[in-house]
Amino acid sequence: MEKSLIKRNKTRNTRTLRVRKNLKGNAERPRICVSKTNKHLFVQLIDDEQGLSLFGVGTQSKELRETKFNIKSKDAAEHLGKLIAKAAKDKKINYAVFDRGRFKYHGVIASLAEAARKEGLKF
Repeated sequence: MEKSLIKRNKTRNTRTLRVRKNLKGNAERPRICVSKTNKHLFVQLIDDEQGLSLFGVGTQSKELRETKFNIKSKDAAEHLGKLIAKAAKDKKINYAVFDRGRFKYHGVIASLAEAARKEGLKF
């Protein structure tokens, strides 16, 4: 069983690196990094040149904890997309690089990206 876990983790890391090897964020065009678990979603704006997280929000954030957006769902993903786009606009960022990580671009990941695009963030 341990070998299957090791193989699964190695495959996941390979897939993540394959997606991220061409994505670099900077101050003018940060990387939107999406992570998800079985219950929650997390989104960050990252400046890779300085190694800084400019803004981050997730379904476990204080402002979302007591709302209907406190679990992973398409509604929560759309709300997180709007929040991340508004935070980028407040920092005068119009362009970003979307990093889906090891996840396929469908479902909650696609909902989050489309909501951020509707709010005016371009990627």
